[in-house]
Amino acid sequence: MANTDTKQQIIDDMQVVAFKLRDEEYGISILNVQEIRNLTDITRVPFSADFIKGVINLRGSVLPVIDLKQRLGLAETPYTDSTRIVTVTIDDLHVGMLVDAVTEVLTLENRPVDTKKAINSKEGSRFLSGIGNIDGRLIIMLNLPEIVGLPQE
Repeated sequence: MANTDTKQQIIDDMQVVAFKLRDEEYGISILNVQEIRNLTDITRVPFSADFIKGVINLRGSVLPVIDLKQRLGLAETPYTDSTRIVTVTIDDLHVGMLVDAVTEVLTLENRPVDTKKAINSKEGSRFLSGIGNIDGRLIIMLNLPEIVGLPQE
């Protein structure tokens, strides 16, 4: 009989860009990552959502930048030399996300991802797609479409 207290899904091999927000490690699929940039000047946009830090000039294009800690309801911390802007593409939308530090690229190899912990945590759990365990390291996987506000089917 299946244990209904734990909902897990098996994912195929997937490369994940891992990064830090405060003391926790998060991950997103490398397929969504366009580049990782050093922190640059961000121009604030009036009347934008609180979690939108502003926009940057990315090779002649205007790129909105999300303060990922604020979007996830985490306390702010000062920027450091390790702060990065991770530029991602979701569908046809290009967005930058502020992170405290990019740690590495990891491979999730047909490992179970616990989705129940992500689903039952807090209201902000809609931003999470699961929690991966790689050799004892917990990687919180993010739901990018929800973070950037795209409608989901």
